[in-house]
Amino acid sequence: MLSLYHCAQAGFEAARQLQRRAPQHPQARLHGHSFEARLRARVEPGWAAVAGTEVEQLQQHLADVTAALDHRLLNDCLPEPDDTALARWLQQRLPSAGLQLVQIGVQSTPRSGCELDATGHAHTWRRYRFEAAHQLPRVPAGHKCGRMHGHGFEVLLHARPDGLFDELGAADRLDHAWAPLQQRLHRHCLNDIAGLENPTSEVLSAWLWQQLVAALPGLSRVTVFETASCGASFDGQRYRIWKDLTLDSARRLRHAPPDHPLAALYGHTYTLRLGLGGALDAVQGWVLDFGDVKRLFDPLFKALDHQPLHELAATAGLPDCDCASLAGWILQQGRRELAALERVDLYQTPGCGALVMAADPGLSPI
Repeated sequence: MLSLYHCAQAGFEAARQLQRRAPQHPQARLHGHSFEARLRARVEPGWAAVAGTEVEQLQQHLADVTAALDHRLLNDCLPEPDDTALARWLQQRLPSAGLQLVQIGVQSTPRSGCELDATGHAHTWRRYRFEAAHQLPRVPAGHKCGRMHGHGFEVLLHARPDGLFDELGAADRLDHAWAPLQQRLHRHCLNDIAGLENPTSEVLSAWLWQQLVAALPGLSRVTVFETASCGASFDGQRYRIWKDLTLDSARRLRHAPPDHPLAALYGHTYTLRLGLGGALDAVQGWVLDFGDVKRLFDPLFKALDHQPLHELAATAGLPDCDCASLAGWILQQGRRELAALERVDLYQTPGCGALVMAADPGLSPI
């Protein structure tokens, strides 16, 4: 049984002043952001006017709602327009017949935002970066990661309000908890730090969880970006990894009428994210080598990249070459070689696409 979600993203430019902040806090001054609103939803059959255009219609629906905030002083729209309040404002206005909202997010900067999960709980998130060296001492001889090398690591922390802080102070609390770790990690060799002798992304995410959870009881997920296209996350119980790929491919939607704006032959630079989960290898300390993920998926990648996807869909017997149909097919085909594959995200434009999960242990906020 597959779980399917459609995704959309829309931006808006706006100013705000957070008056509940302390007077010396930067956000207490009048300022502005290029905001991004994000939505994940279950779409009932027939919700879109034309089958296969659910992504475009969902994106338009989100854009129509956020238009009321664009080039506005947000204090004129809601009393204290922080990220959480904006997400709840969207939550009240996005419901539509045939649309089940699953996750709503607001990003105020590339480093901060808030997401509401399916239960309505807010998860404040902050993103941090540190420069560090590492090597993986247990990889086979000749593996490039066995050599000392380095990365610009990024870490994404998600936390729910708890007894120690409320939604108002969540971002500052995350910054305070992260500050000593930044000093320990930035411009250091990870292998020299106790507990990180084998610093895979998975090991690092769990180590960070252990360092942070006492100060942040509401911590819900730690995500480590080893590079811009791969990384790992840990939620206190399960490890997940992902690998991003890009597909430069063409499509022609089968069900779009001839006079429909999406009926033409055109294309996208798609972002394809492969999500895998499982226990750590006792020796290597990873779910699976990122290089092995890429190698095992490569035959399927070649069938998708620089290809007419409508022809692939016809050959595979898919309803159409829309993101939802393709993502489900990729997941089913990919699991033949990658047994740990549990999720596929396919975005035709940034933030707009579909994700399919083999099981639904709770949507990851990644």
